[in-house]
Amino acid sequence: MIAYVTVGADDIARAKTFYGAFLPALGYALSEGPDGLSYALPVAPGEVPLLPDFYVKPTFDGLPASAGNGAMTAFEAGGQSQVRELHAAALAAGGSDEGPPGFRASYGPRFYVGYLRDPQGNKIALFSANPDEPGRDG
Repeated sequence: MIAYVTVGADDIARAKTFYGAFLPALGYALSEGPDGLSYALPVAPGEVPLLPDFYVKPTFDGLPASAGNGAMTAFEAGGQSQVRELHAAALAAGGSDEGPPGFRASYGPRFYVGYLRDPQGNKIALFSANPDEPGRDG
């Protein structure tokens, strides 16, 4: 099981604006400290944490942050309308479009996805595969 994902950012304030546009809507709570941003799903007392956590941090070596070629982090939304809403909110918060929300012929008939880049260039997917919503062919 993946425990956490970390992306680098040179401008934490810009990253906070971008990720703050959609992660809270997916249930993530923000903890902010001198070492960057930490987003986690809430945990009730006595329950096991839901994973993975998502961190936005300055680089450890002090060199400029860079996006990994081929690396992407995907977040599951509750439905197709939420994918559209959060994709638009992330664009308005400084992200760039890497593919508008919709179905893709190469994926399953219920996989609805929109792609973004954060201000640092990290690739993000927002998707839904909700079986209660219309699929690509219907």
